[in-house]
Amino acid sequence: MIPAAFDYVAPTTVDDAVRALSEAGEDAKVIAGGQSLLPVLRMRLAAPSKLIDLGRIPELRGVREDGDTLVIGAMTTHYEVQRDPLVREHALLLACATDTVADPQVRHRGTLGGSLAHADPAGDLLAPALALDAELVVSGMDGRRAVPATEFFTDFFETSLRPGEILCEIRLPKYTGWSAHYEKFNRVAQAWSIVAVAAAVRVENDTIAQARVGLTNMAATPVRATAVEQALIGQPATPEAITEAAQHAAEGTAPTTDGNADVEYRQHLARVLTSRAVTAALST
Repeated sequence: MIPAAFDYVAPTTVDDAVRALSEAGEDAKVIAGGQSLLPVLRMRLAAPSKLIDLGRIPELRGVREDGDTLVIGAMTTHYEVQRDPLVREHALLLACATDTVADPQVRHRGTLGGSLAHADPAGDLLAPALALDAELVVSGMDGRRAVPATEFFTDFFETSLRPGEILCEIRLPKYTGWSAHYEKFNRVAQAWSIVAVAAAVRVENDTIAQARVGLTNMAATPVRATAVEQALIGQPATPEAITEAAQHAAEGTAPTTDGNADVEYRQHLARVLTSRAVTAALST
């Protein structure tokens, strides 16, 4: 199907993009990599009056260090995130999750910021952002503001982005020396996660000193498995301790029933995949 007619603008600065979005009003849409928006347009589930393309804004791309913080531009593609040495060194969990996103074609076009702003609870990058205490910097006519990941995802496909705001960059504390793994369960390769677990751990003297665990598709927003984290900290890095801690994975979740799984099965998957994810992280 062909999308409905719309005006198109490709600003070259964030200020110009914000201005264009503000002037266009509620009927405008922002396009990043287009991997989520274009299918919606083609099915005419959305019919914006204006499309604002962020692809020509250099300041929205790239990875850099800012002291103890890793900064990733919202328009940085999945392919670039996968291969960036700074991401691999300081935010390995994000790189591991990005490795599982769709297929090479999508990873070359899709962007980190676009995925986070789309806020699909089955998307693979929301849980890692939450687990790693990401801070999302957005820009609007009133200036810039930083939103913690815990406050950014508000509901099913909804975020705290206000009208006229765009996501500019993602800021992550450095997790240098941490081990990580993203365990994803789906029916076929390249499909959305039925359930997935993002796990990052730091070990000292064979003891788990710190842990971060995020769950994908276990609620309308990504979920931090804090009960698992608390159960892991201070425990020996053994299969028995990991299995016991993983039994807390479904606590505080609100999974849905759909054609792929019911609530009980998703809760079971959360426990099993958490054990696998932490075990795999500790083996890296």
